[in-house]
Amino acid sequence: MTKRHITYLACSAALCGSLLGAAPATSSHGVLTVHPGESIQKAVDAAEPGDTVLVLAGTYHESVKVTTPGLTLRGVGPETVLQPVKKAKKPKKVKKALGGTKQTTVKSCAEMGNGICVVGAKKQPVEDVTIAHMTVTGFSRTGVMAVGAANLHVHGVAAVKNGQWGLAEERSVHSMYQNNIARNNGDAGIFLANSVTTEKGAVDTFGTVVEHNILENNRIGVTVRRLRDLTVSDNSVTGNCAGVFVVGDENKPKAGHLTVADNQVVKNNKYCKKTARLSFLQGSGIVLTGAENTLVTGNTVTGNSGKSPLSGGVVVFKSFVGVTSDKNQVTRNKLSGNSPADLVNQEASKHGNAFKDNTCKKSKPAGLC
Repeated sequence: MTKRHITYLACSAALCGSLLGAAPATSSHGVLTVHPGESIQKAVDAAEPGDTVLVLAGTYHESVKVTTPGLTLRGVGPETVLQPVKKAKKPKKVKKALGGTKQTTVKSCAEMGNGICVVGAKKQPVEDVTIAHMTVTGFSRTGVMAVGAANLHVHGVAAVKNGQWGLAEERSVHSMYQNNIARNNGDAGIFLANSVTTEKGAVDTFGTVVEHNILENNRIGVTVRRLRDLTVSDNSVTGNCAGVFVVGDENKPKAGHLTVADNQVVKNNKYCKKTARLSFLQGSGIVLTGAENTLVTGNTVTGNSGKSPLSGGVVVFKSFVGVTSDKNQVTRNKLSGNSPADLVNQEASKHGNAFKDNTCKKSKPAGLC
């Protein structure tokens, strides 16, 4: 167990201990306490905006859907554990909205394979929800999934061994992912997108932040797909197939206008098979593909080594669907021991990508260090 892991556990215990002894901030904001054997969902459904649902230590076999604005769903640290139900229920059948007889299937959070779902309406996001201080593990899709959220805070959560993503969101703005651990998830530890299923141009997150997280042994540490105005900073990213991915595609506007800063991106040398849109992954530190006006600065990128087309320390890559990466700045990074090179620029010089004041030994093409 590393020093950072110990710090995470200690901080979680201290914060949660203080919460247990604290009174609600105002008389209108209550605390609903869930004991082992009780239903978290029932407490969430009973909560009013601004309330806290406090889940005590124990293992809870359920999925939880949050739609109440201002709700805090908080455990007491890693010992509050959320796992899948032991036997999934059959999907509910509902009639057509206007009185018809056609049967449709409505999938619950559990049936979608998610642990915690934070869900807002298309035109009315759910605001100011906090998910904190618990372990979410073993779900077939995602540990914590947010759709249509605004001002979401996820902190002190351990998302471990989930089938696809550890923590993920789509159609959400101004989120904060801080001091989490995402480990051994099937795809990204943290996955942020404009839309999971629809090909659209990049959208503005209005300042989403991913910082001070530990991202280990996933397929990709952090994936930012088709988004703008976002910061990924001060994270520890190691043991993944790839560290940080900023991904755009043929839609407009492009992904970009975001910052990747002050991260420790070390030995992301796990091997992951190719997919429909990506070659196999191994040894990729920070990759920009189909992105523009992205600042990559102050990162320590070491020991990322592989033979994938995307391998290297910091890689600026032309998208597999032919979209260029333009006007990105790679500055003041410390790079060493990356292969095939510390800095890799696969774009032509006319696309305006700049490499300045980096500490490194080898680049492709030569002369970037």
